[in-house]
Amino acid sequence: MQHSDVRTVAGQRESVLATNKVLRNTYLLLAMTLVFSAMTAGVAMAINAPYGIGLVCSLVALGLLWFVVPRTAHSINGIYAVFAVTGLLGFGLGPILNAYLTGFSNGGQIVMMALGMTGATFVGLSAYALKSRKDFSFMRQALFAGILIAFIAAMGMMVFSLFGMYFQPLALAISAAFTVLMCGLILYQTGEIVNGGETNYILATIGLYVAIYNLFTSLLHLLGFAMGED
Repeated sequence: MQHSDVRTVAGQRESVLATNKVLRNTYLLLAMTLVFSAMTAGVAMAINAPYGIGLVCSLVALGLLWFVVPRTAHSINGIYAVFAVTGLLGFGLGPILNAYLTGFSNGGQIVMMALGMTGATFVGLSAYALKSRKDFSFMRQALFAGILIAFIAAMGMMVFSLFGMYFQPLALAISAAFTVLMCGLILYQTGEIVNGGETNYILATIGLYVAIYNLFTSLLHLLGFAMGED
């Protein structure tokens, strides 16, 4: 075997090992943040935190996500930032879950169904991306443009709701759009890890967490509308 062939094989092996390391660290950190979010959501539900406080926590988490996580992703501080973001989002989710559990006679069923559908969707899409090893980078621009538009629409809905104006069809359309977009984000982010496009497990973790979080809340809204019983 020629020296160039040996170097090529060695390089490919190092690349595979590096990818597997990123993948392993990503799923480990993701599991830890999901558990931490569930704990903070449980605390918010136990103390019956008001919706306003939950909203503030979610907005603070959004600020950390945009301005702090990218700047700290290459240091140990990035892990602290990820836990801060996911903990705050979990706490902000608590009042929403309480609203479903107390507002609908079958609220527990709705929450569990949304949780089960989110888990099954994430596992299924991740398994497909891992097994097929397809490159989903072509989705990047469409995904982020769609997420930006859906986010702006959601913020607009939130502002209008403060003035007592709530447009149910638009809210459902936004939730449906987020559901589709988050499925695409799971495929894209997993594909980036598998194909070496994402080598930072902190950024990979926060990307997958955001997809899971938004997928769950969107499914919760859709199921609440379709199945909710007073």
